[in-house]
Amino acid sequence: DFPVFTRKIATDVSYLACAERLLAAGDLVYPAFATHNAYTVASIVSLAEREQRMGKFEFQRLHGMGEDIYGALAHEEGNARTPVRIYAPVGTHKDLLAYLVRRLLENGANSSFVNRMADVDVPAEDLATDPVAELAALAPRRNPDIPLPKDIFPNRRNSAGIDLADPLVREPLLERLEALDEKHWHAQPTFMSDEEGEIAPIDKPHDLNDEVGTRRDALPHEVEDAITRAREIQPRWNAFGGERRALLLEEAADLFEAHTDEFLSLCQREAGKTLPDAVLELREAVDFLRYYAVEARRQFAEPIMLPGPTGEENRLTMAGRGVFATISPWNFPLAIFIGPAAAALAAGNTVVAKPAPQTPLIAAFAVRLCHEAGIPPEVFQLLPGAGEVGEMITSDPRLAGVAFTGSTATAQAINRGLAAREGPIATLIAETGGQNAMIIDSTALPEQVTRDVVASAFQSAGQRCSALRTLYIQEDVADEMLTMIRGAFEALTIGDPQDLATDVGPVIDAEARDMLLGHVKRMTNEGRLIKACELGPEHEHGTFVAPAAFEIDSMRDLQREVFGPILHIVRYKVERLDSVIEEVNGAGYGLTLGVHSRVDSTVDYIVKRMKVGNAYVNRNMIGAVVGVQPFGGEGLSGTGPKAGGPRYLYRFATERALSIDTTAAGGNASLMSLDEEMPV
Repeated sequence: DFPVFTRKIATDVSYLACAERLLAAGDLVYPAFATHNAYTVASIVSLAEREQRMGKFEFQRLHGMGEDIYGALAHEEGNARTPVRIYAPVGTHKDLLAYLVRRLLENGANSSFVNRMADVDVPAEDLATDPVAELAALAPRRNPDIPLPKDIFPNRRNSAGIDLADPLVREPLLERLEALDEKHWHAQPTFMSDEEGEIAPIDKPHDLNDEVGTRRDALPHEVEDAITRAREIQPRWNAFGGERRALLLEEAADLFEAHTDEFLSLCQREAGKTLPDAVLELREAVDFLRYYAVEARRQFAEPIMLPGPTGEENRLTMAGRGVFATISPWNFPLAIFIGPAAAALAAGNTVVAKPAPQTPLIAAFAVRLCHEAGIPPEVFQLLPGAGEVGEMITSDPRLAGVAFTGSTATAQAINRGLAAREGPIATLIAETGGQNAMIIDSTALPEQVTRDVVASAFQSAGQRCSALRTLYIQEDVADEMLTMIRGAFEALTIGDPQDLATDVGPVIDAEARDMLLGHVKRMTNEGRLIKACELGPEHEHGTFVAPAAFEIDSMRDLQREVFGPILHIVRYKVERLDSVIEEVNGAGYGLTLGVHSRVDSTVDYIVKRMKVGNAYVNRNMIGAVVGVQPFGGEGLSGTGPKAGGPRYLYRFATERALSIDTTAAGGNASLMSLDEEMPV
């Protein structure tokens, strides 16, 4: 449910209840009541008289507001006046604009007392109604026009969140996760032969001395067998139809939520994710399953009837292409593992899925639950392994397509490999990296900028393809902004992701850590360091990289994507905005963009000229929501279509047209039933 009242009248009742508590505790506190509502003022006076607290509290009002109300109160009270403190916002236009806009919105609302009092058509008795009686008479007391969080989407159930701020939710969850900390997991091919293969350990990124589980990679003949099985069963799976496939995907989503604790534990232990990030990861995976189930019904349940002359019937249907390989990264080991696979399954394809070698345990558990949901094992198979397993899969000429998420270089290699094969031309769906920028102008709110920059650059230890890499700040406000951003560094807690207090966990492995530390050393030696966090002895057994910020001259100074908690900052002159846009576009990537400005024309100017897949204005630039912000880049950042969007399934499907001459069966009977209008 929502943690706020859904009716204005309920907030009035709550205010009075709080006032009663404060006045009853007058020997401990000196209450101050800020209000411009005449009924609230009268109620507080009445409560104070009952509690014998007259003169032991004060009212507060905003300068220029409520003068008539408090003037009338002073007249009524005579010499026993209640103190009234007058307050006013003080500061420059830049500092106060957001505050003043909020006040205008509040006081201009139809339900606002200030607004209604100024309306001569509203009689006084309507202004002074009893909110307690009004609320008691309402049924239901919650506003039925505001849907519950689970119902905000019109055609699917929203994924379930976890309120980590509620101790009654948080503490039992932490106890259950602690109990799972000793569980040992294993990943292996879905159909594994008797032949022994190498067993590789999977360790915690934040403690390389602690083994989470083991991985047994797929062997060459197991890869060949998997594709054979998938190809044989694909026509039957396609014949299930969109509705039946949708039901199975929804059952899988329900099982994912039923096993929330195991997924959260694995995300923390295997992938080094903080608990909030783990919750978001699970929610995205569930959303993918349910969203693509909806799309399966919409696009694959019934044929599209096309127009044509009488005596002819024309239909267009969608069908699966065949066997799809899905190759997923370690940074979203559940959401991006299950997302493309769910799309391929929804469209009528069978899937052989290769997770990242660093995070196969999460994938193995996800596949097991999909099988429990009723998806046949031959339809959705797991093939763990490193790059050589991926090469074996993508080189098979029987594949109808590949959905890949990872580096641009690997995507290009897969593309060349697919093109070199004999047989049908395969489909490649690729989502790759990005040199993502955020542009800040002089009108942006510093507090909001600081919050969004820190989240965009350092959440998930900067290991999101959408993460902020280069921050452009207009030089007029750069010093002020950087002072606040440096201060925010000091509030970051780096450490064990299984500790709820942690903000920044480890990077995925030693190879990633060493690459990032080499970049930090090089930039520091060049004298570009602005601020860096510090690591302590408690971090020595994990693959930690301290968040750092460096000032550079241009995005062109970066030769490659720096995939970690490292931020690069460029100052720009306002007249150089076109050059900034040219720099970002010139990098060739086009994944995410952030813009912070309170001038609509500036926002519009930047967004229209940037070649990016996802642009975010006055917010952070990570965390795209399935079905709300379809995600995917262009240029070096991917092929499209956008994951979690209404056109994603098209790329996994083939279209089939059917035309029938109905005159062969006697003609169009519907014509005989038409009403004829006689001419006048």
